[in-house]
Amino acid sequence: MPNDISITTANDASSLSTIAITADIVSAFLAHNQIPAASLPPLLTSVHASLARLTKPAEPAPEPLVPPVPIKKTVTPDAIISLEDGKPYKTLARHLAGRGLTPEQYRQKWGLPANYPMTAANYSSQRSELAKKSGLGQKAPSRKTGT
Repeated sequence: MPNDISITTANDASSLSTIAITADIVSAFLAHNQIPAASLPPLLTSVHASLARLTKPAEPAPEPLVPPVPIKKTVTPDAIISLEDGKPYKTLARHLAGRGLTPEQYRQKWGLPANYPMTAANYSSQRSELAKKSGLGQKAPSRKTGT
């Protein structure tokens, strides 16, 4: 009997192989087990889906991120150097928001510790001094109203 099926691609061969293996597995199962006829199509579908999942090529591993600057050199007194673009910033919050990242996502993406700073130390000190001079964080003197 001549073979009328011409296999043109590896996917076709793989699909036919998966179908043949599915038939062999289900036949072997049915030789030793009795199931209702209505259960046969779901059994075939389930076995075929499992085999298709197993024969699917694995996704390639994502390439590891390579920072533009060594991580140890990203924290300086005057700036935090972004691992996204290698540029210095006094604070990373707005820069990261523009790239759709939160500080937590940024730390996770680059494998940084939870205490990795998002603001340069000197900038934080300047802002702190400015706030203290303007009286922020202090209770206002109580105002007594005259009656």
